[in-house]
Amino acid sequence: MPSQQSKPPDGRLARLRGPQPPQPYTARKITALTANPACARRAVLDAAGVDKALLAQQVGYEPRFGQSPFALAREQAFHGLVKWGGYAELIRLLREQLSVPVAEAHVTDLNEVGGNTALHVRERETRRLITHVTSGQDVRLILDRPVLTLEVAGQTAYLEPDALTHRIGGKFYVVLIRSFAAIDGQANPTAVAEAAKQAAVYVLALRRAFDTAGLPTEQISHEFLLVCPKDFSNRPYGRLIDLRQELDALQFQLSRLRRAEDLAARLPETATLDTTRSTDELSSSIEALDASYTPSCLSFCEMARYCRDEADGCASPGRLGSGVRNDLPGIDSTRTALDYLNGVAAPGEAEAEAADLLRAADLLRRLRRRAS
Repeated sequence: MPSQQSKPPDGRLARLRGPQPPQPYTARKITALTANPACARRAVLDAAGVDKALLAQQVGYEPRFGQSPFALAREQAFHGLVKWGGYAELIRLLREQLSVPVAEAHVTDLNEVGGNTALHVRERETRRLITHVTSGQDVRLILDRPVLTLEVAGQTAYLEPDALTHRIGGKFYVVLIRSFAAIDGQANPTAVAEAAKQAAVYVLALRRAFDTAGLPTEQISHEFLLVCPKDFSNRPYGRLIDLRQELDALQFQLSRLRRAEDLAARLPETATLDTTRSTDELSSSIEALDASYTPSCLSFCEMARYCRDEADGCASPGRLGSGVRNDLPGIDSTRTALDYLNGVAAPGEAEAEAADLLRAADLLRRLRRRAS
């Protein structure tokens, strides 16, 4: 579930967004951003808290993905089932998956703190409780909807995993509850992979919280517990999933992100991403932000259809996939690549290697045609 609010970005980013309330970072947004770290457009839009779906709609590109109301209702109902009875089903699954006699535990609801739902208040209480649950082996307290922070492109992201277990066998476990089913113990691999990427974001944020509190991060498990419906019922099913590969990839990609403030500072003073402004104003401002489009963007970015048409218009190699883009370093247009191949234009020093590879590939294609 997304956060209700987030710490508003300051200065230039806030002015770009306009008077609208900022859209929060979520684990889903962060995984999408790190999947394409070269995209300055997405980095600025997310850091400024711009509603990308509304922005895309305002410039004539209605997003074509998202959860249906039915799916959202099903997810909320399943969350309620897992949490019923003080997370009784979660305790059962932990016993099954860890093969240890996990005792009943108390649950602290961190959706609010004394009626205050502000993220910075909930995050502060989360840090206090983390210090408490790590103070002794016998402290059995499950944190429901804790709030953690992570630095993303120079901005502080507030993140809300579904739950954090108490120490079990010397380890704390992040818990994610999802409504896609596991049939005969096998869930949709794509959905599981996406959940694992999001869990890695939470684990990294939890490590940051432990570091800030001076606590050993070795106590945080590199596995997370995925909870989803079993077969065609609503009975919760659990599975521990190793995150080491996802954690390494996430840390590397986060390190590659450029500071959103620096990217925004390069925009003209007249630039705006305020969704109440005219289509022409918004389009010119969006175009001033460098995009890094590939077809995979269509599955996770609300602006992807806009960027696809833009990439088609300038014949960007990226529109044919990241493989083609990576094979043509320094060449920003497939039209230019064809000119090099046909001898219409001469490549510069930076494009010479890519042009040689193109000629070699074209020769191989011709030889195969003759052989067939």
